[in-house]
Amino acid sequence: MTKIISLTALLAQADSLKSVSFDIQKVGQIESYFSSLLPKIIDFGLKVILCIILYWVGRKIINYINYFIGKLLSGKGIDPTIASFTKSLINIMLTALLVVGIINKLGIDTTSFAALLASVGVALGMAMSGTLQNFAGGIMLLLFKPFRVGDYIQAQGQEGTVRGIHIFNTEIASVDNKIVFIPNGGLSTNVIVNYNNEATRRIDFKVGVDYGSDYDVVKRTVSDILNADSRILQNPAPFIALNGLNDSSIEILARIWVKKEDYWGVTYDLNENVYKTFNNKGIGIPFPQMTVHVSNN
Repeated sequence: MTKIISLTALLAQADSLKSVSFDIQKVGQIESYFSSLLPKIIDFGLKVILCIILYWVGRKIINYINYFIGKLLSGKGIDPTIASFTKSLINIMLTALLVVGIINKLGIDTTSFAALLASVGVALGMAMSGTLQNFAGGIMLLLFKPFRVGDYIQAQGQEGTVRGIHIFNTEIASVDNKIVFIPNGGLSTNVIVNYNNEATRRIDFKVGVDYGSDYDVVKRTVSDILNADSRILQNPAPFIALNGLNDSSIEILARIWVKKEDYWGVTYDLNENVYKTFNNKGIGIPFPQMTVHVSNN
């Protein structure tokens, strides 16, 4: 009986030793795997760090190239519109080349990557037809030049001074100093009002006076107000006429020409001067009235 127990104990110990031996072998395999993987991890980490450095240096170089090109184009007297568009295009192209170079440095096959980009590009081209339209619109604006950098324009429900014409959009600054970006696609296919093409602008000033007012006196008063403002041009001469017989007033129209930079100043000053002068001379400026008749029935 004792021999049987001893034999069973010996077998159990042998199984235990086999299990320990197997566990030690597994641990050895894992250590060997990680030992072989560690150099690869270190190598990849160094490549990532190098790519980050390359990107940072590359962006610095691209910014310097953009600055140099901007100085070169301005020194050659190139149209600011063309200069702005060219700088934007070169910036995108150089950035794309930098990214491809970094991908190649990471060990990714750029040939297969280029094929992948081509297929992705087709899909994106279909999905981003509006973006491509904006790019084509930028080319049209550059070729036909309906406006230039520095012009004051009105388009797409916005108005302001053009700050820059980029590949996909045009940047304008509104009169209250808000920066507005208008997509080039819609800008190139819709109405654009350019206030800078001509040196002068016309102001159509309208004012109503009471029925029964002496028209000759009113006309002479308006003429005196216009002649007193040296900013109002005399060629072409101001035009004053009775424009209409409205429900509550007689409407006087004055058409005058001013330099484009004087447009708003003359407009606001004319409103103030007419109001003060008419009050001093007793010329009534009516407001809409309604007469209600009440029946006694």
